[in-house]
Amino acid sequence: MKLDNIPDDKPVLIAGPTASGKSALALEIAETRGGVIVNADASQVYDCWRVVTARPSAEDESRAPHLLYGHQPYDALYSAGHWLREVLPLLSGPERPIIIGGTGLYFLTLTEGMAEIPATPPEVRAEGDSLSLETLIAALDPQTAARIDLMNRARVQRAWEVLRATGRPLAEWQDDTPPPPLPLSACTALVVEAEKDWLESRIRRRFSLMVEGGALDEARAMQDRYDPALPSCKAIGVPELMAHIAGRLPLEEAEEQASVATRQYAKRQRTWFRARMKLWSKIAAGPQKS
Repeated sequence: MKLDNIPDDKPVLIAGPTASGKSALALEIAETRGGVIVNADASQVYDCWRVVTARPSAEDESRAPHLLYGHQPYDALYSAGHWLREVLPLLSGPERPIIIGGTGLYFLTLTEGMAEIPATPPEVRAEGDSLSLETLIAALDPQTAARIDLMNRARVQRAWEVLRATGRPLAEWQDDTPPPPLPLSACTALVVEAEKDWLESRIRRRFSLMVEGGALDEARAMQDRYDPALPSCKAIGVPELMAHIAGRLPLEEAEEQASVATRQYAKRQRTWFRARMKLWSKIAAGPQKS
């Protein structure tokens, strides 16, 4: 799809793997066609990380309005439900939203609806925190296990918590989902497709540039507040940089481990988007989308 074919009166959704050029594309649309850029990335909502999560720079933010970036404190518990409640008012705002990110679940709550699941009791969450990923997966029903990323502990634990707290599998709750707030027919939904070698090359370069650009300084500033159990502290690159600061990893090894983790995450994203966003319009990543 060419940018000229994007209607000016509909919200734009841009999903895609990390490092695929989504932010540059969103900024191009905002500057040439109008709109406010809205974050749909679970790690970029936290105020403690800009560089390490590849949030838009201050310069980019000065070129177009940006919302839901860095607006949550480091210790906030922030879910897809929180995000959806913040996005809904923006759909009828004065400027059309250009919603961009790599957290597929956020987009699905918007375009496919969100199940009205009761809140998880604190004691159930604490029990889930104490269990291994393998134990959590083993407790899931086959239907739910087939729908989620089993390498993503947060997603697996959420599914386990729903089953434990309600007695119903997450898949059943999802099947009872109400109509979506923004069906695909009411928006322009784009998913960026990136060729594997091109994307991995960008990922390798990007983390080194993050370190040069201040990612290590961000980690040092958070050292006394770092808690690996917090969602904000699970952002890719954060555990590796913290291990370096603590003297457990040379910087070169920390960079390599973070790059490997990022490539693995991008692979899971690409697989997930292909499976769950078949009706979205495809747009190819490339050198011009840097």
